[in-house]
Amino acid sequence: MGGLTKWALGPGAEFFLRADLHPRGLCTPLGKQTWEMAPVLPLVLPLQLRIRLAQGLWLLSWLLALAGGLTLLCSGHLLVQLWHLGTFLAPSCAFSALPQTALAAGIVALGLGLGGAEASRASLNAAQYPPWRGVLGPLLVAGTAGGGGLLVFALSLALFLPGSLDAGLEEGLGTALVHYKDTEMPGHCHAKRLVDELQLRHHCCGRHGYKDWFGVQWVSSRYLDPSDQDVVARIQSNVEGLYLIDGVPFSCCNPHSPRPCLQSGLSDSFAHPLFDPQQPNLNLWAQGCHEVLLGHLQGLARKLGSMLAVTFLLQAVVLLGLRYLQTALEGLGGVIDGEGETQGYLFSGGLKDMLKTAWQQRGVAHRPAPEEAPPKEA
Repeated sequence: MGGLTKWALGPGAEFFLRADLHPRGLCTPLGKQTWEMAPVLPLVLPLQLRIRLAQGLWLLSWLLALAGGLTLLCSGHLLVQLWHLGTFLAPSCAFSALPQTALAAGIVALGLGLGGAEASRASLNAAQYPPWRGVLGPLLVAGTAGGGGLLVFALSLALFLPGSLDAGLEEGLGTALVHYKDTEMPGHCHAKRLVDELQLRHHCCGRHGYKDWFGVQWVSSRYLDPSDQDVVARIQSNVEGLYLIDGVPFSCCNPHSPRPCLQSGLSDSFAHPLFDPQQPNLNLWAQGCHEVLLGHLQGLARKLGSMLAVTFLLQAVVLLGLRYLQTALEGLGGVIDGEGETQGYLFSGGLKDMLKTAWQQRGVAHRPAPEEAPPKEA
């Protein structure tokens, strides 16, 4: 049994506390006790291990800076692609939040990597480290709270936001096809040029295929002859009064086709005897733009997500290493080659001990005092 310490709580109230229940408890008279919390994940660091830790952190910090720079490039490239393809995404699509958040996370990771490299290099020189003793603390807090939070948020967006692209492209491409003919309407006068450039650059036709053009009027009414009976018949053949034809714009044509491009009468088997509607890729782009853009943007999002994961792992390792190096050097007054061993840790007080102490003090404060015994008669 360890020694017992008597605590006085008030008149007629007292209890006993074993001093060896807490490994570092220091008791003082009359119920005043000072608790020294055990550090979280302590690590003994002799001289050679401290030097190797600083050197390894220097290398890892530069790798973190490189990962942050690559994250900046990937997020910037995705932002540029979204800027070019923004016409074909619904306004409600929040996919652009992914590269924007990743851009901020990459900037923080780049700064933390450069700062960590300089701090670890300065820790090897006792004359250069003192200015960093007041900087490392805020740097670790900012890197953990700000940089870590941004990376976790960006990773969650990389996991869940690509799924919203499907509906965003479905709505955006449908709107673009409808406004293809509106070359003189303010706000949509560039729709034709953008759709043609999209189909030529990405080798696609329509939203899901070339037949999507059969259901929209893509020829401007300005170029239709109202006295032509065929034009009038086509307009009157549907309730919406649209000029619908079984043809496609020129940008759907495959330039690698050995025959001249067929743009009209594609559903009439007698109009083009040598054209096989089952194999339109011999003459037109086979894939729809929805499938092509979805694969393109999701591929860029996967690359960015991979870079975010690598950056997150490197940043976590660098922050842990810097914390151990900081606490170890504080025990030596900031001199890495000080004599003897020192201890590095994450937190100076253990969370378990803090909760245990708070619970014990709460129990003591709410413990009812025993009733006083009646005085004995003389």
